[in-house]
Amino acid sequence: MGQSAMDLRPHGADAAHTSHASDTESAPGEDPGRDASGADAGASLRGVEGYESTGFIAPRYDTGGLGAVLTGAAGALGVDAAPHGGPTTKAARAALELPAAERVCVVLVDGLGLNMLSERSGHTPTMRGLLGDARTLTAGFPSTTAASMGIFGTGSTPGRTGMLGYTIRSQATGALANMVSWSGLEDPHEVQREPTIFEALSAAGREVTSVGPRRFDGSGMTRAALRGARFVGTESLADRVDATAYELTSPGLSYLYWGDVDKIGHHHGWGSWQWGDALSEFDRELGRLLRSLTRGTLVLVTADHGMIDVDPALRWDVAGEPRLKKGVALVAGEPRATHLYLNRDVDPAVVIGRWRDVLGDHALVIARDEAISRGWFGPVSDHVRDSIGDILVAATGRATIVDSSTQTHASLGLKGVHGSLTPDEMLIPLLVAQV
Repeated sequence: MGQSAMDLRPHGADAAHTSHASDTESAPGEDPGRDASGADAGASLRGVEGYESTGFIAPRYDTGGLGAVLTGAAGALGVDAAPHGGPTTKAARAALELPAAERVCVVLVDGLGLNMLSERSGHTPTMRGLLGDARTLTAGFPSTTAASMGIFGTGSTPGRTGMLGYTIRSQATGALANMVSWSGLEDPHEVQREPTIFEALSAAGREVTSVGPRRFDGSGMTRAALRGARFVGTESLADRVDATAYELTSPGLSYLYWGDVDKIGHHHGWGSWQWGDALSEFDRELGRLLRSLTRGTLVLVTADHGMIDVDPALRWDVAGEPRLKKGVALVAGEPRATHLYLNRDVDPAVVIGRWRDVLGDHALVIARDEAISRGWFGPVSDHVRDSIGDILVAATGRATIVDSSTQTHASLGLKGVHGSLTPDEMLIPLLVAQV
């Protein structure tokens, strides 16, 4: 069914809310969400050794980043969410050009980068109809689910949420901890101390529901990043669409999560036919959702990160490379964005030098203080600082850095990976429509 038949009205400038423009961080008329790889990104990375050859862009934690999505949605519902370290509610709503609404549906597709969607849009007639007015946003660093869900759920930054990657070093035990399964970590409220957008909406009397797999109900990540919503557990995408449409027969916000696009991409690569089929399935159900929602519902479709199909020949295993292992106590993060925690009394500059010699232009290797000063994690709270690796390694091209001493054989063989600062991993879409 075509766009006109579904009565979709893509967002645009609206005289009723352009008066909020003075609240944005940008100059009047500037469009912070459309060019996420512009001057700000270059200024953030230029001067770091090796930057010129990376093609990296910097994460944005203003109205051009993922943190603006739920924050702006709250503004559309008339609620000031007031996140710490991110864009204001009014700024996010104005920059994303969101009209006022009584009902808002926010859909997050795990692993659907903007470049991936654009290149394979032949599989997505529904989303293709919205791409012309799509906003280009950035994920945070690392460009991975754990960090992104913290940004998405709070409107804040990884440096404040403490959600810094797939794995990190636990401050309590010093051991490797997993932020997706929340194993080896302290209480979610202790790790992630920022208020969530869902909490702000609920406190303001808005009905908020989160529709996702049952195993997410009460999970560590849910309690950390998405607390404040009533959870609705369903498994199939069709059931989630039905549940979301039902919940939004009444005013409020409903959030729908879908993870199979990312899962298929990890195992088969996003260039595979299997990934194309997974994308087509989502697009069909998105079309049905748009046809099923109560008229007037504002719909926002976004993602948490993109993906790279990696080259096994460009994989470095820290466990099997003495020059990389020397001085390193623990390797965490992801294969494309690695946290290195050093042994005591080891000079980070010496380790950085060795890693740069080994990896050459296949990665950007910098010290923690440099990464913080360059804004990779946004504003950093005191209680989060020591959770960041002493050294950060961001892979370029199709390279990966792994540690077979802690990673499973299956994880070492993933075809699609993400986490670094390349456009394919960092750029995410925001599709907006009113049904």
